[in-house]
Amino acid sequence: MKKLLITLLLTFSILGQAQNQNLISNVPNRHTTSLNGVWNYIVDPYETGYYSFHHDVYDKQEKPSKAAYFSNYHAVNKQELVEYDFDKSPKINIPGDWNSQVPELKYYEGNVWFKKSFDYDLKTQKRLFVYIGAINYKADVYLNGKKLGTHEGGFTPFNYEVTSIVKPKDNYLVIKVDNTRHKEDVPTLNTDWWNYGGITRDVTLIEESASFVEDYTIQLDKKDKNKISGFVKINNFNPAQNAVAIAIPELKINYKGKVGADGIVKFEIPSKNVSYWSPENPKLYEVTIDFNGEKLKDNIGFRTIETQEDKILLNGKQIFLRGISIHEENAKGGRANSEEDALRLLNWAKELGCNYVRLAHYPHNENIIRLADKLGLMVWEEIPVYWTVEFTRKETYNNAQNQLTAAITRDKNRACIIIWSMANETPVSDARNNFIKNLAEHTKSLDNTRLISAALLTQSGDGFGTINDEIGQYLDIIAFNQYLGWYGGNLEDAEKILWKTKYNKPVIVSEFGGDAKAGLHGEKNERWTEEYQEYLYIQNLKMIEKIPHLSGLSPWILVDFRSPRRLLPGIQDEYNRKGLISNDGQKKKAFYIMQDWYKKKIKD
Repeated sequence: MKKLLITLLLTFSILGQAQNQNLISNVPNRHTTSLNGVWNYIVDPYETGYYSFHHDVYDKQEKPSKAAYFSNYHAVNKQELVEYDFDKSPKINIPGDWNSQVPELKYYEGNVWFKKSFDYDLKTQKRLFVYIGAINYKADVYLNGKKLGTHEGGFTPFNYEVTSIVKPKDNYLVIKVDNTRHKEDVPTLNTDWWNYGGITRDVTLIEESASFVEDYTIQLDKKDKNKISGFVKINNFNPAQNAVAIAIPELKINYKGKVGADGIVKFEIPSKNVSYWSPENPKLYEVTIDFNGEKLKDNIGFRTIETQEDKILLNGKQIFLRGISIHEENAKGGRANSEEDALRLLNWAKELGCNYVRLAHYPHNENIIRLADKLGLMVWEEIPVYWTVEFTRKETYNNAQNQLTAAITRDKNRACIIIWSMANETPVSDARNNFIKNLAEHTKSLDNTRLISAALLTQSGDGFGTINDEIGQYLDIIAFNQYLGWYGGNLEDAEKILWKTKYNKPVIVSEFGGDAKAGLHGEKNERWTEEYQEYLYIQNLKMIEKIPHLSGLSPWILVDFRSPRRLLPGIQDEYNRKGLISNDGQKKKAFYIMQDWYKKKIKD
């Protein structure tokens, strides 16, 4: 009995840890097993598998009911009543959203259960984690009938330890996914993109030793570019194993350090003759972290990014950000989750003449970040504090901060990321200012090597555009969205408009543009035609060239994307048509206007 009690206490302890498990970084280079592929699913709009008919929560019961879907129960005889069966339910591809895979679920917002069965022979003295790249929006996760935890946020990764739960045979991972929108969520109710529901990114099992490298930062030192500094964090640190080695053979670096009692070793390593990462030279060094004989490899670029008054400096040299905004959507109108999807988008950006991409309005799949590192495209990464969230609500702030933390943890060693963005087009108020200010301070506490910005709104009138948002004092870059000629203003007068700003900081036009249906032609004053969009770009660029402190732009947007807000029949058909490229890959006339402007900018 005593042995059983100890086992139960250990199990509950591990389960408790699992619900608060710190995020494991650099998953692609670990010992992993993919759970991607075909899963079974059950659509459950009434949450029948989660609540009893008296609305009691099944997973809060001491002994959950067989009716709870996460039990994955099967009748033992022909008389027993069981009203669900995953194995007889339809199948779906994971990663993937249900909206684009199942026609009947195109507009569905609600609960869907997913189940994947697998075998796993976990070696003695090893630990196992389940890592999920992203689920939109809320996920309740169960393994073999035991709850691992609940996660909120549709675009960030999370993981749970399952060492004490996994079995050699017949494991079943069950996930309840709810993409219902709520006012208090991040993002809130109202967005201008499709609310894709499902397990939209990879599901992976990670096998590790009892103590292992959980996380690390290896970057050029902010204050001294002749040093590589950072930290290595050990999960379940054992004082008997306290040596960490970092090797970068190409730089002849072989560092050894001792882990502190907190499980962290901080380091500063002198380093000269580093070939800096840049769009022209996207140099990545092979880095190996060795802890207790276990080696974790990565490919890391080293560069500096900073501002000096109204200039952006990459590796000490002024740069102009030739950019484009991008949504995470594939050619078929679903979530983009593969390397092929990412390569398609980034190659188009390169063809446009970009050295930079704004990944809006949420953290994108890790595939596109790692490919940007290899291709030499600088990145603006953003969290979905979009339009108006509940700025006075503490839980909403915590949600936003958690999403920001996860994004930084996952991507902080990618040289391509130069900007962390806190928000997009948020209405000005004291509560909003404090919300974004606190996010900015939190970001700097996690990573002081990058720039901070947010896409702001501006004031206009009497021939002036004014950039005066108070939050600008907390940002390194002043970025703003404006839609002259589409949501107001006269294109004929564009080049006469003068802009003024209270900040002597770099300015980025983070969005401008207008809609055009690919293949629809007419006069330049006829909305929805390629000619109108072309003229809009010509005139806006004349205006933009005169903006003081201009350091870059990222027009809206590379490719048309689905949005339930865009309903004009025969033109929009539930697509935002502001893309320079149509959703089926046709380049519009404005694409070439922007391409030629960037070519001239390169020569300048």
